[in-house]
Amino acid sequence: MKPTLERAARAICRFEGHPENIQFEGRAMWQSYLPQARAVLQAIEEPDMAMVSAAVDKAKQIGAGDFVGIYRAMIGAVIEG
Repeated sequence: MKPTLERAARAICRFEGHPENIQFEGRAMWQSYLPQARAVLQAIEEPDMAMVSAAVDKAKQIGAGDFVGIYRAMIGAVIEG
């Protein structure tokens, strides 16, 4: 299990108001949200212009080698719209 996919599934589970680790159909509830988490991540796999612009701006500020900072800027562009 990829940690990011699991974190996304757990977040969706909490968002829906369910405890993450209660048992549902023989497994932890959060695992039932893996398809939704995968769909969201696939939907943002291809960056849009806002994400690219955020990456370029951040790279100019902090340097192109700060991949974490650039990634966060790109995801922030998605969240903030």
